[in-house]
Amino acid sequence: MPHSCAALGCVHRCTVQTRSRGITFHRFPKDQELRKQWEEALRREGFCATQSSTLCSEHFRQEDFDRTGQTVRIRNGAIPSVFSFPAHLQRPVATRTSRTSKKAPESPSVDGSQPVQETEPLPVPNVDHSYALPTSPDDLRARLSEALARVESLEREKRNAKDRERRAKNTLRGLLEDLRGKNLTNDELKDDLNSDLPVHLLSKQGHEYTKDQKEFALTLHLHGPKA
Repeated sequence: MPHSCAALGCVHRCTVQTRSRGITFHRFPKDQELRKQWEEALRREGFCATQSSTLCSEHFRQEDFDRTGQTVRIRNGAIPSVFSFPAHLQRPVATRTSRTSKKAPESPSVDGSQPVQETEPLPVPNVDHSYALPTSPDDLRARLSEALARVESLEREKRNAKDRERRAKNTLRGLLEDLRGKNLTNDELKDDLNSDLPVHLLSKQGHEYTKDQKEFALTLHLHGPKA
């Protein structure tokens, strides 16, 4: 017949199923004083442990076990302390009601005349600022993901801008070669184009085109609408 746990309300029995769940069973100690402490810990009125009485491992703390050997054992002097007792067996928590205990929480004064003022708590940092780190690891990871996505977007815009600039230069070079081939360029246009491609005349810096950009566009148009 399998052993049952002697704790009040515990339904664990020493079977293959319980052992597969890691639950072990332990006999009451032979030492009379320690055995009595185990019996009192159960809070079962009139209970007296026998040689076959056991307690399951669910009623002990992790530090109560000795797992150094092949067999799980209870450390010497350990007492079961993990139980779920009904309301009528719950022990009331002792409260401090004496005059001395009531005065104990009060802070003593330095000179005996006035109580010491409590220090104000440190202000909690405002996490709404963009430079403040979030307190939650999940929020921190989210902020990092947003920052990486922003960097990737900016790098993509930079690559697209460089591609547009390269295409504009190639288009302008082709137009200039076409003008040179047709002898449609004058000295003024040659002076503007001999040094290098006027990139500053091809990009709009503000809301309106500059005077130089307008004059350059008119000059190209006069020599050829295609330019």
